[in-house]
Amino acid sequence: MKGTELCAPAADLEEIDRIIDRYRDEKGSLIQVLLTIQAEHHWLPREVLSRVAERLSVPLTRVLHLATFATAFSRIPRGRPEVHVCTGTACHVRGAPRVLSTIEELTGIQPGETDLDLRYSLETVNCLGCCALGPVVEIDGKIHGKVSIAKTEDVLKSCE
Repeated sequence: MKGTELCAPAADLEEIDRIIDRYRDEKGSLIQVLLTIQAEHHWLPREVLSRVAERLSVPLTRVLHLATFATAFSRIPRGRPEVHVCTGTACHVRGAPRVLSTIEELTGIQPGETDLDLRYSLETVNCLGCCALGPVVEIDGKIHGKVSIAKTEDVLKSCE
């Protein structure tokens, strides 16, 4: 599921409205609204972006620009969990390429992809700021350090 937006399951627009209302009176709330929706729903379907534009009185083109420009946002469904493998220098020299390769084998996906069951999304990142713990895998905000090939499967299972 790479590169194309799928049809959204019926979005709970009442929940989206609650998120918008939470930040509505804050100047420049658009980014925070989108970040909160992304965190809770793992992607930004077009119908949700239209609702945000309408409720915040922001042109839809601006909302779409932000949602497609910023890498924090996804316009396609993301797996739960999202797996990030650090490929920065310290992690690289400590075996991150082998850990990444093992994750690819276990999940059947490459970086930038989500499996068809929405079980995993896989991304590489340049640095997670945990260089002494390398190689590092971050899964939905939880850092797993000193990940070896042998520990990779257990790390993935711990998030299911």
